[in-house]
Amino acid sequence: MNWTAQIDGYCERLSPAFWAEPINAVTNAAFLLAALVAFLHARRIGQARGAVLVLCLLLAAIGLGSFAFHTFATRWAALADVAPIQLFSLVALGAGVHRFTGAHWPRTALLVPVVLALLILATWGFAQVAPPALRGAVGYAPAFLSLWGFAVLLTVQGSALARTMAAAALVFTLSLTARTLDLPFCDTIPLGTHWLWHLLNAVTLALVIRVLAGQGAALRRG
Repeated sequence: MNWTAQIDGYCERLSPAFWAEPINAVTNAAFLLAALVAFLHARRIGQARGAVLVLCLLLAAIGLGSFAFHTFATRWAALADVAPIQLFSLVALGAGVHRFTGAHWPRTALLVPVVLALLILATWGFAQVAPPALRGAVGYAPAFLSLWGFAVLLTVQGSALARTMAAAALVFTLSLTARTLDLPFCDTIPLGTHWLWHLLNAVTLALVIRVLAGQGAALRRG
């Protein structure tokens, strides 16, 4: 595989130049800001450690990886973009299952693969019926389902964090919509809508960390 091969998958990119996607590139600063805000909040409530700290670092890495992808636009940069996102999703899923169900880590280690299998099965089913315009969103179906699933779970539990998780799920829904509409609306919106995906996703992930940190603090008090 040629790791330096160019990738052109966004409305804003019209050439292979480094700054061919200035808006898509610069808006990745939102991830760095979100990581800092999330870390400061976690530290204030004594939760800037463990999974929460790892998620803050991964959130910053998402910004750096995405910046590389929207400037170099190569296969290696695509890997730098995708890897932190996938790691964030896995860590957040594991931490969520552990903290929201109250399961001990050995049981969490058994539950997470089951949850992942169900998410993958649901994603496969969606991929079979999704129209072409929505297929770009298929890969993010597990995150979409996880966010709304956790929001419902916290609501059923009567958690004070339910609204924040629901807000994260709602913002992610808007974010995924913006990502999906980037190319279809390219003729109407020359800059595309992918940059909105960056801004809204940064908010989503910061809210997720906030919820996990808040749950950790609640468990410690309990």
